[in-house]
Amino acid sequence: QVQLVESGGGLVQPGGSLRLSCAASGSFFSINAMGWYRQAPGKQRDLVASITASGSTNYADSVKGRFTISRDNAKNTVYLQMASLKPEDTGVYYCNAVMTHTAWGRGVDYWGQGTQVTVSS
Repeated sequence: QVQLVESGGGLVQPGGSLRLSCAASGSFFSINAMGWYRQAPGKQRDLVASITASGSTNYADSVKGRFTISRDNAKNTVYLQMASLKPEDTGVYYCNAVMTHTAWGRGVDYWGQGTQVTVSS
């Protein structure tokens, strides 16, 4: 059984910073890509940032230059450092990990439970 546990959300003023963490645990062979998605009220869940096992990153245009994704493979943990936060960054942030369960297995998507980020004065 695989678990992704997120932490670090909260209420922050515009211009502030937050750091999200997501730790993967359970039984798996490897973790391929990891990422963060955001779902604002009444909107679909969209990719914010992703990172491959080798460290290649991808960002939504709206967060480039403000957010930084990183991972610690030894700890099976992905981070999202968010700076210069704006009210439009408000939403539930979900951690995603693509994992394999055998050396030859296909990747399987897993999701965390979500953590609320609210940017408001």
